Amino acid sequence: IREKSEGKSSSFTRLPDLILMDGGRTQVHAAEEILAEFGMEIPVCGMVKDDKHRTRGLFFQEKEISMPLTSEGFRLVTRIQDEVHRFAITYHRKLHQQQSLHSALDEIKGIGQVRRKALMRHFGSVEKIAEAEVADLLEVEEMNIPAAEAVYAFFRGIDIEKEKSAVQSE
Repeated sequence: IREKSEGKSSSFTRLPDLILMDGGRTQVHAAEEILAEFGMEIPVCGMVKDDKHRTRGLFFQEKEISMPLTSEGFRLVTRIQDEVHRFAITYHRKLHQQQSLHSALDEIKGIGQVRRKALMRHFGSVEKIAEAEVADLLEVEEMNIPAAEAVYAFFRGIDIEKEKSAVQSE
């Protein structure tokens, strides 16, 4: 639950009643140490795994609590764990996708972090940047003619340096 002040989210006003984490004794102890450093008293419960990485029980207050595989508690913990894994996988795929999309722009001479971000903000994707004409690229405030030409040439496989040399030798 977040507190709204002047239309902006500022801070959490209510701490969780329990932290359920995907990990056993070591992870629980690490979380408890960090919470203690911040003066927070939140119970931490870890999900203990078997050899096949399936939850077999919970670790809470220095005790391992076994859970029958057919119990409602076990089903609940399994569903929570599945949702956490789904969320983490989706998040990491999104990060990887964003990083791989930006990597093409990193190869272009004259396109640094500021221009790359400005291009992505303006066009929304590397694919749309690749389709853009020089005039379209110049609509981005951070771009200048040499940078726009470099982006245009990069995505069309044109070697600007060779073309400049050829024009100068004529």
